[in-house]
Amino acid sequence: MMFGMPTILFVHLVLSVAGLLAGCVAVYGLLVSRWMGGATGLFLLATAATSATGFALPADRLLPSHVVGIVSLVVLAVAVLALYSFHLVFKWRWIYVVAAVTALYLNVFVLVAQAFAKLPALHALAPTQAEPPFAIAQGVVLVIFIAIGAIAVKRFRP
Repeated sequence: MMFGMPTILFVHLVLSVAGLLAGCVAVYGLLVSRWMGGATGLFLLATAATSATGFALPADRLLPSHVVGIVSLVVLAVAVLALYSFHLVFKWRWIYVVAAVTALYLNVFVLVAQAFAKLPALHALAPTQAEPPFAIAQGVVLVIFIAIGAIAVKRFRP
């Protein structure tokens, strides 16, 4: 146990934070049309590892977090294919951008859900995550990422 939590949870948390931070740098690169190779590689790897380790966390049934993890792994597979197999040629450039931005969005979606589950002030606003404050927060995040994705598709020309 590390810091009072099981090792797998600690590893999952570290990978998640690394994926979020590297993802922000990688997506910033898309917005300014600058290749962020190291951050991009770390983002894709850490985000895939976060999704994979999520399945090792204790659960007695299929949870929404598992569904998000499955979707994230599929989206990441498309991003990796577009980047490393098709080298962002022709349509693969915008496919990569959409996949990368979607993968980061899914990380942020989970971050917001975890914030509402774990932070007392947010939890009080939406204890079941079915209340309007949770939906509004997730809606705002979605709109922001749709805008980021649209701008990145137009601007990213590696």
